[in-house]
Amino acid sequence: ELGKRAPRWIRDNEVTMCMKCKEPFNALTRRRHHCRACGHVVCWKCSDYKAHLEYDGNKLNKVCKDCYHVIIGCTDSEEKKKKGILEIESAEVSGNSVICSFLQYMEKSKPWQKAWCVIPKQEALVLYMYGAPQDVKALATIPLLGYTVDDTPRSADLPHSFKLTQSKSVHSFAADNEELKQKWLKVIHLAVKGETPECQNELQVNS
Repeated sequence: ELGKRAPRWIRDNEVTMCMKCKEPFNALTRRRHHCRACGHVVCWKCSDYKAHLEYDGNKLNKVCKDCYHVIIGCTDSEEKKKKGILEIESAEVSGNSVICSFLQYMEKSKPWQKAWCVIPKQEALVLYMYGAPQDVKALATIPLLGYTVDDTPRSADLPHSFKLTQSKSVHSFAADNEELKQKWLKVIHLAVKGETPECQNELQVNS
């Protein structure tokens, strides 16, 4: 169907990095462009291709490298590199997750920052953190097994916060409300003991 019908455009604010080369966007050198064939948000380097698209009267349109090769019928000779653990697309795991939502995150003495957090069903003991819900690469992963959960916020913390600690490693999270915090804690309390939630309803919270 590529090029035969208009794609669903991924919104600019749903990604923090190019969906092809995974380089972070910034205001000057890496601005956001849309591939007119697949609708993905890509950087200028990855959108520097043109192909005739059927849905647009066979006019030449800017497309990404992957779509260009598919449309002109040429296979990319580069072998697909084996995906690293972080190179799992957020949309892929969010759509099949135990729980996913935005949480505030703080590590050590760094400032709080917003992160899209996901615990996938196929890896229910690992917490993936993304910059945005459509990012194609995780910023970090936390294997939850063996962590201690502290759900009593200190005065300096955000109100609905909790901590995960293991030896010298401390990760602080904060939800937007108490209900969301409790949903996360229900899953995390199981994961740190090596258990997975059975037949639990998906706790997907889009905010």
